[in-house]
Order: sequence, then structure tokens, then C-alpha cells
Amino acid sequence: MSANTKPDTLETELANASRRNFLKFSAAAGGGLLLSMTVACATADPTDSATDLKAAKASPKAPVQMINLYVAIAADGTTRIMAKNPEIGQGIKTMLPMLIAEELDIDWAKVTLEQTDAETKWGSQIAGGSFATPNHWIPLRQQGAQARLVLLKAAAAKWSVPVSELTTGPSVVKHAASKKSIGYGELAMEAAKLPPLTEDEIKSVKLKDAKDFRIIGKSVKNWDNPRIVRGEPIFGIDVTVPGMKYATFTQSPVFAGKVVSANLDEIMAIPGVTDAFIVRQVGTDLMGLLDGVAVIGDDWWTINQARKKLKIEWDEGQWKDQSTASFNKQADDFAKAGKPQGVLAGTTDASWAAADAAVNGAAKKVEAAYAYPFLVHAPLEPMNCTAHMKADGTLEIWAPSQNFGPARSMAAAAAGIAPDKITIHMIRCGGGFGRRLSNDYVAQVAAIAKQAKVPVKMLWTREEDVQHDPYRPGGFHNLRAGIDASGKIVGLTNHFVTYGQNGKTLSSATMTPNEFPFGYAPNVAYGQSIIPANIPTGPMRAPVSNAVCFVYQSFLDECAVAAGKDPLDFRLELLAAGKEPPKAEPGRPQQFSPKRMSDALKEVAKRSGWANRKSLPKGTGMGIAFYFSHQGHFAHVAKVKVENNGNFRVQKIWVVGDVGSHIINPINAENQAQGGALDGLNSLYQQITFEKGRTKQSNFYDMPLIRMNQAAQVDVHFLITDNSPTGLGEPTLPPVPPAVTNAIFAATGKRARSLPLNPKDFAWT
Repeated sequence: MSANTKPDTLETELANASRRNFLKFSAAAGGGLLLSMTVACATADPTDSATDLKAAKASPKAPVQMINLYVAIAADGTTRIMAKNPEIGQGIKTMLPMLIAEELDIDWAKVTLEQTDAETKWGSQIAGGSFATPNHWIPLRQQGAQARLVLLKAAAAKWSVPVSELTTGPSVVKHAASKKSIGYGELAMEAAKLPPLTEDEIKSVKLKDAKDFRIIGKSVKNWDNPRIVRGEPIFGIDVTVPGMKYATFTQSPVFAGKVVSANLDEIMAIPGVTDAFIVRQVGTDLMGLLDGVAVIGDDWWTINQARKKLKIEWDEGQWKDQSTASFNKQADDFAKAGKPQGVLAGTTDASWAAADAAVNGAAKKVEAAYAYPFLVHAPLEPMNCTAHMKADGTLEIWAPSQNFGPARSMAAAAAGIAPDKITIHMIRCGGGFGRRLSNDYVAQVAAIAKQAKVPVKMLWTREEDVQHDPYRPGGFHNLRAGIDASGKIVGLTNHFVTYGQNGKTLSSATMTPNEFPFGYAPNVAYGQSIIPANIPTGPMRAPVSNAVCFVYQSFLDECAVAAGKDPLDFRLELLAAGKEPPKAEPGRPQQFSPKRMSDALKEVAKRSGWANRKSLPKGTGMGIAFYFSHQGHFAHVAKVKVENNGNFRVQKIWVVGDVGSHIINPINAENQAQGGALDGLNSLYQQITFEKGRTKQSNFYDMPLIRMNQAAQVDVHFLITDNSPTGLGEPTLPPVPPAVTNAIFAATGKRARSLPLNPKDFAWT
């Protein structure tokens, strides 16, 4: 339904019901109330075209005065703070402005938030790697403190007093000697006229002492939550612009296949289809612009039906026969060969030989082969993007992306224009998990818009989203460990079999060369062999860690059993052998700390009742695991009940993490930790497989997300330590799979060494 069209009757609107209109009318029919809003988006950011109703009433279009790049204040005291990073559900649109607001000393009730566009003046604009907190903890607080100084200077000039005599309270400047006070809104105009702060003034600005925080550390609802509950159009899939057409883009089912021919004339003859053409590949990136066929029309239904009638002849290329079966066979061959093709950094041929000899000479040997599959990101909002190539040669894009620097470059290459000819509006993403770090869909719509010469919104189907993803790569690990008579590891090797081409691994198909227990036990060596493959891969939430943690924390459990030791004590003994790294300065990467991890393990054991686990009923077990991921130290315990037919239920997961000195927004931090843990459960059930060069899975029926009855209760606790704060998007996920599989072993005596899990493997009597 057009945003400018109002149906005459309820029946007319129901006949053209969108998802949100369906919700509106179904709620009304049931006696409830659900507000609905249809917004034609011709503004820079549709997500901010109608901000929170309370804020809108408090300041209806009030003119604002720019205090600095991030802060603008209206005469009534309403303060607009800019949110610079992409919002994908992680709460960053709220959290980063909280840092500014704290040092600005603002009344949060007077704050409105606005999403920025993608522009170089904001620096890096990316959602990934849990970098937002460590990268912005100091810089954005400094921005707030500098804006506060400008307001103090304005008040000092107004009252003819030194700045040193002034203080601030929530949104006011105070002068104790005269008992005067003035609101920020009353100072805004004069503050905006002041010259920029000098370098000396900027250096003199001091940040608040933590004991004086009023906003950091307090739970604040995510800014967009009320709008999401109201069903307002704030996501990329909701964007509409005047004169817009809809587009589909059909790619080869075999990755990077080339279009030979297509029945374009037949498709163009379908009523409602306005254009159809072939788009050619630009560059060599599998997650860039590849060959495909675009279909453009007046509405999504028409072009989607037309897409199904496409008859495309593909040149499928040399990789058309790659398959999961062939990958598994090659992995078996590498395992049987024993020695890897090469060693990882930190291991030499000599150290591999020494580790192998130490294992062979040990009192006990533990050998196990672990495997995990490719996974798809599957955010609930499929890929989409809107673009308009204008007559003046400029390109305007509305993109739900996680990474805007590459988005601009790829769009420029696809459209054949300079990057500075492109304007990108940053739109809220309906999930990402790393998928939207790749910008193939942005490049596609840029190429389509160039030929269409009208605004176009491209939408992918769920099937396209599942079958054209930068997948989390699978992998195989062949581990051997030697245990001495005292129960200590005296040697450990891992022959890691992964995917790649020409001696290089695919994106994220790697393993760090210092994977624990490297450096914590003698004679630890890691090698690698590569299966040739041409599959698009990339980072998924907690990249690399989300797979490798399952392997190592499961194998350490096997070593603990062989050593006759409690799995917790075994880990603590290993950690005790490590040295503490130097404390990192704020903004610098933090290193793995054995003490911080030991403290997390001890706390999670205490909270979960680990010491009493032997009293659990038959068929119920507890498992423990830890991991250092994206600067977060996390330890988990899982409690799992396994029926005698092997069906299992994860009853509870205890999560204890150390992410530093402050939890900036506690309610959101807890949500992030819980979401990461449940996302970890997803990986126990899912897989992506290939046949004849194609992805076999296509939708949630054969690539299931966990159901509500599979979700565990998640208990979250944060250790507050004297370390600069780090992020939370990634690190709560990796310990979940091994904690669960270790619990299954404790309950049944049966070890899970490959994913996805098959309940039949855990049947017990």
C-alpha cells in the first residue's frame, strides 16, 4: 500500500494488508489497541522520522544549537545526541550516547537520540568484533566532557565569573558563591557562538570519577524499543521513497556462476514488470557483486512471481561438483596421513616432532577427532537495500549494513562512480550476527539502480538469504594428548583440517596459533591442512571462537577424565601455570589473563553448585567450559537432562564474565549475555551442507532455529574488575556448546565430538 494512499474501507486495506496492518487490524478485532504508522521515507533516516512520542511532545521541532559534532541543545533544554554506529539489536544506539551524556552531565529525560548517516567525519562506523565499547569508552566520554566545558564557558561569560567557580548538575550550570543556576537550554545559543576549544583546553578537560556516574551503570531502555513494540517502520525492509520500484536479484545456485542467457523478453511481458536485465560481476570477491538477473516492477509480489519464471542458463564453472561428502572424504584422508601439510605460527617442524614424541611416550594417551559444520547467519530480516541513482550522477543509498566503509567502496565499484558521489543513510538492521559485515546486497542494488534510473528497493527471499551467505566455515580437528602419572598434560597436538585455496584459508576458516593450552602445558603444537573449496565464508558472532571453543574445551574435558581429575580443578591447574600479561591501557587490546579466567571459573562453579553435581539424578549432568573471546573472559556451566532415548533438554546455563570495570547499561548487558548464550544453543542443532556446488538447505524447516521449549534459563553475573570495559556481543557464545556437550557426557558417559548433535547418540540405559 502506498504511503500516500488511504483506503476507503477496512476491507480494502485488509485486501492489501502488510504485516503491520495485519497486526493493527487483528489487534483491533480482538479488542486490543496497537498503534500503526506508515511513513513515506524521503528523509535522511526513516528510523528517526518520528522519534519517541514523549520526546516529540517535549520538543516539537524545537530549533537546536550545535555544541559539538555529537551534541545539539534546544532552548527548552532538549538535547540531541548523535549515535554513530550501526544498530543491529545490540543496543549501541543507546549505549554510546550514554557515554556522552554522562560526561555532559545531562538529564537523560531531556535526551533524544539520532542515528547519523555514514560519513567519514564520524570515523569508523562498524558493528562487529565487540569493538564499540573498548574503542569508544574514552573518546565519546571526552566528547561529552568537552561539550560540558563549552556550556561552562558560556555561563562564565554570562555571569562574568571564572569557569573554575562553576559546576554542573543534571542539565544545569551552577555558581555556588552567588547561588545562581541556569539551564543548558538557556545557554545553548551563546555556547554555539563560542570559538572551538583550543588544544590546551581540550587537554585540560578531566573525565568524571566513577563514583559520580549518574547514567553509566544504570539500566536504560533501548531507544527504539517503544517504536518496535508499536510496529513502526524503522528497519531496512520498511524503507520507502517517492517513485520507488521493487527489485529482485537472482544469483547462480553455484557460487560465482556466470549468466549465459536469460528469458528477459518473456519476463518483461508480465504485467507489472517494468524492467529486467543481466548484471555482470565486478571484481573477484565471492561476497561482492556477482553475475545475476535483476527483475524490477511495481510491487514485490509481482516481481517475486516473475522471478520464479526466470529461465537462466548458467556457466557453473569449475566448482560445480564440490560437496559436503567430498569434503568429509578429504578430511578423513588428511587425518589418516597423520602429519599436517604445515604448522601454524608458534609451532615448528621440530616442535611438532617433539610434541608428537611426548604424546607417544606418555603414561596415558587421549585421542579424539572433532568436527563442526558450516553455519548460516539467518538474521530474521533478510538482506535488503534501497538506492536511487540520480540524473546528476550521484547515488543515494538506504542500507541496513554493519560496515559502512566497505559498503561505500563496493557500491562505487558496482555503479562505476567515485565514492564521494554516494550518500549512505544508516538504517537499523533486523539482526546481523556478522552477515551484514559483507555488503554484497549493497553492491547489487547499486548496480541495479544504475540501470533502472529510478529508486529501487531490492528484497531477498529467505531462501536466497540461506543459500547466498558468507557462511561460518566448518572444520575438523584431530587431537592427541599425553597425560603423565600425576595427571598433567605433557604433550598435545592438533592437526586442524580446514578450507581454502592456494595455501590460504577461507575467511574465518582459521585457528589462532596460541589456542589454550598453548603456553600453559609443555610440548603443545598445532598444524594445518587445507581442503580446496570455493565457498563464501566470513565472520559469524564470535568468529573462529564459536567453533574452536567447542573443540578445545571438550577435549580438555576428555583429558581431565583421563587424568582422573575434576574438570574444574583440571582447568584451574592449567591456568595456574600461566603468567599475567601487563595491564592494557584504555583503548588498547587486552590480553588473556589466567587470573581473571580463574576467578570467572571459581565464581561460576559457586553460583551453579558445581561441588554438589554428583547428587543430580541419573540422566542429568553438569558441564563446564571457559573461553577468552573478543577481550571478554567468560566461564559457563550448563545443566542438561538426557532422557534414556537420547533426547536432551538444556535446563540452565550459568554465565559469569569479566568485561572490566563498568557495565555501562546493565539491562542491555544482561540481554546481550542471554542472547549470546541462546545463540550458542542454536549451533548445536544447525548445519549447512553442499551438493553439486549448491547449498542444500533453504529455509527454517531444514535449517531450524531453536524453539522456545529448547531455550534454557540463563543466569548472568558480571565480575567487576580494575580493567577498562570491553564488549559483550561475542564472548558469551563460545563456551555454550562445550558446556552443554560436557554436561551430556556427565549425564550419559557418551562424548559428543561432532555437531550438529544427534540425540540417538546419547541413548542410555
